[in-house]
Amino acid sequence: AGVKRVVVVMDHTNKAGESKVLKACTLPLTGQGVVDRIITNLGVLDVVEGGLKLVELADGITDSELRSATEATMVD
Repeated sequence: AGVKRVVVVMDHTNKAGESKVLKACTLPLTGQGVVDRIITNLGVLDVVEGGLKLVELADGITDSELRSATEATMVD
């Protein structure tokens, strides 16, 4: 709809502790490749070429904790 950036705000994991930040979407999509940033309860991630780039960690969360809760590819 002509927006410049798409930001998704969500929980990082489901109730079972499984990652909701996946390598590929499993639900029907309205738009593919349109998300620019993901904000979760564990941190802020930018969608970049090759995967996700960590922007900021939530208070009390370590880099290792966020990465282990993320199925998608993380890039430095």
